[in-house]
Amino acid sequence: MNRLKIFIGILALMVTNTVVGQSASEIIRKADKKFRGNTSYAEMTIDIIRPKWSKQMKMKAWSKGSKYSVSVVLAPVKEKGTVFLMRDKEVWNYVPNIDRKIKFPPSMMMQNWMGTDLTNDDMVKMSSIVEDYNQKIIGEEKKEGYICWKIELTPKKNAAVVWGKIIIWIDKKDYMQMQVDYYDEDGFLVNQMIASEVKVFSGKKLPSKLRIIPKDKQGQETVITYTVWKFDIKIPEQYFTSNYMNRIR
Repeated sequence: MNRLKIFIGILALMVTNTVVGQSASEIIRKADKKFRGNTSYAEMTIDIIRPKWSKQMKMKAWSKGSKYSVSVVLAPVKEKGTVFLMRDKEVWNYVPNIDRKIKFPPSMMMQNWMGTDLTNDDMVKMSSIVEDYNQKIIGEEKKEGYICWKIELTPKKNAAVVWGKIIIWIDKKDYMQMQVDYYDEDGFLVNQMIASEVKVFSGKKLPSKLRIIPKDKQGQETVITYTVWKFDIKIPEQYFTSNYMNRIR
């Protein structure tokens, strides 16, 4: 009888862990799918804030799934027409002042993207939380007034990722990503992404403001504010090719 009870207990634990694991994975995938859609078009402002100065850029961007995206700078005038293309794992930059297209080598992937608190590697691996991490629900908390699942992500064995752990809060009703905390391999909090100002874009409730805050750099952050956001629209295939970068407007 005791052996039977132990077996039933172990079986119940295994089933519970499997269900929780599947639930966490489904939640992450739904949230990621909602944020991307099949395709998307967005217009945004990006404020780069530093202790002694600040800078604002205006951009528009197109994406297709998790592997293709292209963005063009509209302002300031000095950088107008600069294009950033992500194509699978390739990263390209078009600089209009010298009319040159540059493919980033691996050595440039950890450099800041457009001077923000995101790296080029961050932009390429935005979908890696779905593919490269194990997910586990570890609780519930409110963020910005929304009840959220609190999900812990740890790297899969041999995954080529930077972070030692990620904690993500996803709204239980609309699958909005309300906060993401990024930890290094030693367990120290490095970056936070905090979402706010929920609006409706193309029938979807999504945060319109994202703050990226490096925790070891006081008074420094990047704020992305979406003003237009459309999903599942037709986008010409050539938009995601390096040959078309100098024609993106």
